[in-house]
Amino acid sequence: MKLLLAGESWMSYTTHVKGFDSFFTSTYNSGEKWLKKALEDGGWQVSYLPNHVAAEQFPFTMDEITKYDCVILSDIGSNTLLMSNDTFIRSVRKPNRCELIRDYVQAGGSLVMIGGYLTFSGVDGKGRWGVTPVSDVLPVSMLEGDDRREHPEGINPKVETRHPAIANIDGVWPALLGYNKTIAKPNTHVPVTINGDPLIAFGEFGKGKSAVFTSDCAPHWAPPEFCEWKQYPALWQGLIGYITDNMQV
Repeated sequence: MKLLLAGESWMSYTTHVKGFDSFFTSTYNSGEKWLKKALEDGGWQVSYLPNHVAAEQFPFTMDEITKYDCVILSDIGSNTLLMSNDTFIRSVRKPNRCELIRDYVQAGGSLVMIGGYLTFSGVDGKGRWGVTPVSDVLPVSMLEGDDRREHPEGINPKVETRHPAIANIDGVWPALLGYNKTIAKPNTHVPVTINGDPLIAFGEFGKGKSAVFTSDCAPHWAPPEFCEWKQYPALWQGLIGYITDNMQV
């Protein structure tokens, strides 16, 4: 099984002011390691595209995207896929990759959206996924504007119903520090909630399936106790296994 993970990276540019003088530093960071390891330990082959790479290398055609059994979007804004350099800099017409993702799911592909500051509606509404065709094949509807729900005190997920995807997970789930607020669509399954809102939801669209995890798979919303939780691998293996019809016993 081949998975495509896009997002989960960022660059920081910092101004240091020391009295009269100042200087600048820049860093690059990524948060894919926990999720990638969990899935690879489950037997999946994961191709990872950081945000700055996904802008140009995320598939443009159905032939390219159908090489993967599942596409995972994690903390990546819709603009990254809508405005490649050819389009934004040179005004060249290119395929709409949000339409491509929708068509991929409806043709039998699998899609997961994981929460963050640039997925769903995101910080200041900058994720903008709710106004793209991707929203047609997600099991939740998105809010307009900033949809973040910050919980620095920590908030525990609540299992509402047993579901094959989480059948191997027992006990109290570790607290999370925030999530993207969404609204479950009719005829979708929401086995786990957070503060009464969907945390995990599943839906079927055309011949394919999709899922959401509306909090993070890495810091900061997913603190160390969540990322190092002994059942963290089972969570992601079960979620991906369910929507790809590849559940492992």
